[in-house]
Amino acid sequence: MAESVLENSILVERRMEIEDALHSVIESSMNGPYASAMNLAREILLAGGKRIRPILTLLAYDLVGGQDRNEVIDFAVATELIHTATLIHDDIYDGAKLRRGVQTLHEKHGLDHAIIGGDFLFVMGFGIGGRYDEQIVRIMADTCAAIAAGELKQLQHISDLATTPEDYYEIVRGKTAGPFSSACECAAIIAGATEAEIQSMREFGMELGIAFQLVDDLLDLTGDERMGKPRGTDVHEGKMTLPIIHSLTLLHGEARRNLADVLAEFRDDRWDELEELLVSGDSFGYCNILIHNHLERALGHLYQFPKSEVRDVLESITRQVMTRND
Repeated sequence: MAESVLENSILVERRMEIEDALHSVIESSMNGPYASAMNLAREILLAGGKRIRPILTLLAYDLVGGQDRNEVIDFAVATELIHTATLIHDDIYDGAKLRRGVQTLHEKHGLDHAIIGGDFLFVMGFGIGGRYDEQIVRIMADTCAAIAAGELKQLQHISDLATTPEDYYEIVRGKTAGPFSSACECAAIIAGATEAEIQSMREFGMELGIAFQLVDDLLDLTGDERMGKPRGTDVHEGKMTLPIIHSLTLLHGEARRNLADVLAEFRDDRWDELEELLVSGDSFGYCNILIHNHLERALGHLYQFPKSEVRDVLESITRQVMTRND
């Protein structure tokens, strides 16, 4: 999210509410029987991050007319705990050395400790979220199951040149867009919104989440560390992101063989080759069009609600996804 959005008074206030609630959960755990597990997990939990999922939760609750954020703050915290758990496990799969500027748990404490730390945050998230009605808990469970299925599908398609756009979207809906969608949907349910409002929030989150991931894919290929994402992380790991899938689909003959060769033996000194091939397939332009389309659909769902300061904040977040400082 761009600085102008981050400085919005509503957004600053909501983020402070989230940070206060997270610190309260951590402090409570540190004074209880699970202190050792929380002492491990809090390293990544307090290492920063955008808090986009809990922020969307609070803003969605406000947008549909929620009156007391105390009734939704636990769910917002649960989304962040579960998200952080997935990051810990993702870092293990990817062999990542850094997360949010600090050593990953498995690098610092070992694989066994990191797995336990991630599991602990999953349990904490469900423990806190479990106080809500069965409908909310079921959505949480389905969302986490979809994250796992998406992660597994992504692992199955590592370096798979036959990966299709449909495969890609299935992964994205499970791993990234689904949690955005369920955060907004559950916030609306907790606020007592109508079925139409709940659906609008669910679809808003889904479209925003898809665009968010597409931008992330582009950052991997075009960004630099000033943008918060080192160039080439996904390529080195063999992840089939949409720009690459698109070029593999469109290019033929020698050009496609060259792209396959670059991907099979990718090194940092082959960036120019890769970029030239992706440009020849117009894959960057294609993804930018898709990002625009998903964001426009997200705004369409947002505009189902009356204009308000909260809607303006959500609109600003949506419009600045393209230039987010991830």
